[in-house]
Amino acid sequence: MKKFRKVLDGLTTSSPGGPIGSPSCGSAAGTPTAAPTPREIDVQETLISENFQLCKTVRHGFPYQPTALAFDPVQKILAIGSRSGGVRILGRPGVDCYCQHESGAAVLQLQFLINEGALVTACADDTLHLWNLRQRRPAVLHSLKFNRERITFCHLPFQSKWLYVGTERGNTHIVNIESFILSGYVIMWNKAIELSTKTHPGPVVHLSDSPKDEGKLLIGFESGTIVQWDLRAKKADFRIYYDEAIHSVSWHHEGKQFMCSHSDGSLTLWNLRNTTKPFQVTFPHGKIQKDGRKESCKPILKVEYKTSRSSEPFVIFSGGLSYDKAGRRPTLTIMHGKAITVLEMDYPIVEFMVLCETPYNNEVQEPYAVVVLLEKDLIVVDLTQSNFPVFENPYPMDIHESPVTCTAYFADCPPDIIPILYSIGTKHKKTGYSQKEWPVSGGTWTLGSHTYPEIIITGHADGSIKFWDASAITLQMLYKLKTSKVFEKPKPGEGRAAELVEEDPFAVQMVSWCPQSRIFCVVGISAHIILYRFSKYDANTQIVSLEVRLQCEPEDVISPSENENNPCFTEPGSHSPQPHHQHPASPGNRTPEGMKDSVPCLKVKDRMVRVPPGYQSDLVIQLLWVDGEPPQQITSLDINSAYGLLAFGNCNGLAVVDYLQKTILLCMSTLDLYGATDPYQRLTRSPRRNRQSTSGLTELTDNQQSIDMERSKSPTSDHVNGHCTSPTSQPCSAGKPRVPMGPEGPRLARRGPGRPPFRKAQSAACMEISLPVSHTEVGHASRRAMLQQLHGVTMYSHDEHHTTASYCWSERESRENSFSRSRSSSVSSIDRDTKEAITTLQFGESYGRKSDALPTPCLWVGTSLGVVLLIPMSIPTDQEERMEEAVTIGPSGAVLMLKGSVLRFGFLDCMGALIQSPYEVWRDLNAPEDPDRPRRRKLVHFSPSSSQDACGEGHLAVVCSERQAKVFLMPSQSCLFVHNITESSFVLRADVVSVCNSVCLACFCANGHVMTLSLPSLRPLMDVNYLPLTDMRIARTFCFTNGGQALYLSSPTEIQRITYSQEMCDNLQEMLGELFTPIETPEAQNRGFLKGFFGGNAHTFDREELFGEAAAGKASRSLAQHIPGQGGVEGMKVAASGVVGELARARIALDERGQRLGELEERTALMMTSAETFSKHAHELMLKCKDKKWYQF
Repeated sequence: MKKFRKVLDGLTTSSPGGPIGSPSCGSAAGTPTAAPTPREIDVQETLISENFQLCKTVRHGFPYQPTALAFDPVQKILAIGSRSGGVRILGRPGVDCYCQHESGAAVLQLQFLINEGALVTACADDTLHLWNLRQRRPAVLHSLKFNRERITFCHLPFQSKWLYVGTERGNTHIVNIESFILSGYVIMWNKAIELSTKTHPGPVVHLSDSPKDEGKLLIGFESGTIVQWDLRAKKADFRIYYDEAIHSVSWHHEGKQFMCSHSDGSLTLWNLRNTTKPFQVTFPHGKIQKDGRKESCKPILKVEYKTSRSSEPFVIFSGGLSYDKAGRRPTLTIMHGKAITVLEMDYPIVEFMVLCETPYNNEVQEPYAVVVLLEKDLIVVDLTQSNFPVFENPYPMDIHESPVTCTAYFADCPPDIIPILYSIGTKHKKTGYSQKEWPVSGGTWTLGSHTYPEIIITGHADGSIKFWDASAITLQMLYKLKTSKVFEKPKPGEGRAAELVEEDPFAVQMVSWCPQSRIFCVVGISAHIILYRFSKYDANTQIVSLEVRLQCEPEDVISPSENENNPCFTEPGSHSPQPHHQHPASPGNRTPEGMKDSVPCLKVKDRMVRVPPGYQSDLVIQLLWVDGEPPQQITSLDINSAYGLLAFGNCNGLAVVDYLQKTILLCMSTLDLYGATDPYQRLTRSPRRNRQSTSGLTELTDNQQSIDMERSKSPTSDHVNGHCTSPTSQPCSAGKPRVPMGPEGPRLARRGPGRPPFRKAQSAACMEISLPVSHTEVGHASRRAMLQQLHGVTMYSHDEHHTTASYCWSERESRENSFSRSRSSSVSSIDRDTKEAITTLQFGESYGRKSDALPTPCLWVGTSLGVVLLIPMSIPTDQEERMEEAVTIGPSGAVLMLKGSVLRFGFLDCMGALIQSPYEVWRDLNAPEDPDRPRRRKLVHFSPSSSQDACGEGHLAVVCSERQAKVFLMPSQSCLFVHNITESSFVLRADVVSVCNSVCLACFCANGHVMTLSLPSLRPLMDVNYLPLTDMRIARTFCFTNGGQALYLSSPTEIQRITYSQEMCDNLQEMLGELFTPIETPEAQNRGFLKGFFGGNAHTFDREELFGEAAAGKASRSLAQHIPGQGGVEGMKVAASGVVGELARARIALDERGQRLGELEERTALMMTSAETFSKHAHELMLKCKDKKWYQF
């Protein structure tokens, strides 16, 4: 039982000059402190460190930068290797496993041990790994590191334990799969080719055993040399020297022919009867030119030659197009008899594989599908239908269809939201897919007992929003929303519109969703907000648009010398209504007229539009251009359906909108929000609407040329991805005071060249900026540059520089901040101090002032200077009054202080339970009216004082910044607990989440640490160094949710989900799918008497006799090094799982043997009966003919 003390209401320890914001409030970093008080509040904290453990759960999406592909035709599971050393193994929906090589080396090739529950991977660091797939989380059993040779190709014959490994030197080594030890049997390149050959044949690019005889190995070298090696006789049967480089080889199932693909775009067919020249040479895409020569073609990188009983053979290959057809997309060609079908792909082909009915290479193959691995997609083509349709992919492989720019994660959603989103989303699905079942159907997966509704929302660069069902560690697309449909398409040729066409003006920056009321809000990169309501009915609607002018007065001064050196020239088109684009060539390229002013970045559709069922736009809010300056990015947003209010802020200030009445309630700069309670005692700024100069300031308004020059100045911020990324940018002037000029005259404020307000959407998926962890000036500079990208603005963050008594800036801070923001002497320290952005917002029932007796609707505002503002509001409660009377806002509430930029708010009652924000129960505004039951707003409130009669009035407010966390007692505003989260780094994401029927504060730091703190005592519960360094992609997409879960974008195409709950880690094994299921290996077909007699002795080939240590000896120890796999508990699990699998297989084999013995017994009985009958007839015939002479017959 933890005791928390409540301070007296009259104690004012949270005053701006008090010790609450100073380091003296707490002791050492990481040590929570409590203030003594006469009264006690009892809160029972149930969370302990044993409740937390961090582990990865599942990875969704398309494998980033894929390199290899493999398929087990019996188990029907698919494996994909990637350049980063990852392996994804896929089966039926729900069976999705991710493995990672510790080395991180690229995967070159994958080989399944067919129906054995194992996988061999060959990596770019010349290491072979054997993975055990008979457990839910595969592990490496053995590794073999080659020291002197580079691995280029591997081949594992079906039902063989000997792996052939080809190398860059042209040698072929043989590895025992069971022991993972090299055999002494080696096929050296100089033995494989003739002694008279003067050149090296090149690396091994192909290895395969002959379907006719397993004792014959076909070796293909890159230079065009092909050798069939007799493994028993240790000599070459034949050698082929072709003048074109070889890329791949494929056998006919009878073993009498094979086909090669070459670098000149040709296919050659070779017959073993005559290997002196190819039996057939074809250029599938090479036409004969007028001069009689073949046109040159691109290489055919791979060919597969598959036979069918019911039709002509299939020849399937990638590449081979002619060079003169520039701009054509990558193709897969299917030659079936005389018909040639060319399938164009959206992305380059990495690998493809034909799926066949039989795993035996000496039987008719019967291909039924082809898996094509592209650079950014995975498709499967149905070969059984003449039009070759593709299968509908059940995996979420299209997360990156447009680059992901933001994510949101909601656990424990209302149970009815997923079915209704799915039912609406299915109406817009594509058609034309194959009607057959998805062929990758291996493994088993069952819905676990610890499941609840979860939804992941992804925002994309093209303005689209995707809702995903993430329940039970799966991911399925539910619904897609296109926000760009709200706006008119930019028409080329209209001023800057031509530039916008090539960019991503609709890119999603952040989302806010209330699952209970189904209100959805989207913030776009063009400083726009779209509010959506959900309806099950289509409707004709007129989109309401509000325009907000949230820009402060730019106070830059231009000296006379600049005017003289850079005269203005009015361009001919400057008087046209549409402003023209300013080129950033030189400062003189400015125009006094034609600058954008009071116009939004995008044009909302102003006509009636028909919207389908689902999310329908209700309101669009856009920030306006001001004097040629584009609006600043929106950095914070909150919406509350019970209040009917929406609040947003940026580096200029705050705006509050009543979306029920479609009116703007509040729009003011951050500095004006303080009033007389500004803790920094900054000078009040003149409002933008008042352009007259005050006394003591240089007169600029009377000088028309200066005004024109000021109006023509271009934006300074470097808007890459719509975010201010340049540490030297100065995009906002919120609350900048007018500084009196010295005797030297007006100072020159240097501004950067004109830049457009958008760039190509370089999404969160593409950001690869490492975050520093060192507490140095350089670290601060890089950190602030990162924060500019993270929040989309240039901001000043008030870090560790509080003094004990007052908040003043030292010379060191000024120098440090000058380095981090600008090297220009024109930026004053006062100017830097007032660059304050709104970083977080939250509506809730709270106490806006110390004197409040009852909680009222409030807006909590957090800024980049570590200041927390409380804005009380008065909202009419009656439904009719709410729609007619205005909401009153009084921005004169409390001011609280923290170190660093404020990130998150959370509210607890005095019993330590989480207080949810009030909401409105969803109602369909488009539903038919029922006169008996009129639609009324139904609000659900969670008042802080509803269940606290015994504890007294008040509630606890949890505030987390990038440096520390504090717990305040409201309404006294007393700081109960302080915890300095980090000294050397800073917090990127923080949230108050529910875990194990309790609540905690979860934090993710820039140095990769994931931490949890108890509430309200802020006691450290977990601190795990999860990621050594973080890049911007992870920083922008990392988010926590209830139930101890989190996610982030691990690559531009993949979402990684993690858990920090011990309970979920314990139940993870139950939730994961099984990759291996015991299946009987299909029997080989009967070959017939004549084929068996004349077809060679393929079944008498004993590899153990040839490659074993007794016959071949030991390989050189320096050639390869054996590395044992993971041991300990994981190894025991592997062994146990392997034993279970072996027992299952043994049982199946025993059943098979019993069945065969039974059949053999029946056959024996039939033969005995037949023999007795034959003996009886023969005896009767003998007796009949016994006494006859020869001439009597």
